[in-house]
Amino acid sequence: MHLTKNDIPIKIDVPGAVARQQPDFGSAAGTLGAEYFTLGAGTDLAPLLEGLDGDVCHSPHWGYVIVGKVVVTYHDGTEETCSTGDVFFWPSGHSVRVEHDAELVLFSPQREHGDVMDHILAKLAAM
Repeated sequence: MHLTKNDIPIKIDVPGAVARQQPDFGSAAGTLGAEYFTLGAGTDLAPLLEGLDGDVCHSPHWGYVIVGKVVVTYHDGTEETCSTGDVFFWPSGHSVRVEHDAELVLFSPQREHGDVMDHILAKLAAM
């Protein structure tokens, strides 16, 4: 799920402050890690996820696309595009490819995403 700023409902609107809130934007348990990713156009994480259950990332993510464009492919084959200024929730069971150079902020369950990043590091070391 991704939303542009204007898709997020306004909760508070007073002079000098606007707060937008999207209820039911995923649920998390445990400790979250804060992550900042810089990804070049053409980057495709799918090959690096091979060997994980279903060959997909098994960690959910909440985040914001600072700049760029990424395509998220879910385990069922559906895709969605997240672009500059979008907030997103990616449930577990996805992969990402970068259409335009991108910078993203993610908040992810620390243990689950740590396991995925360790798997990626092992794949990179074997190349």
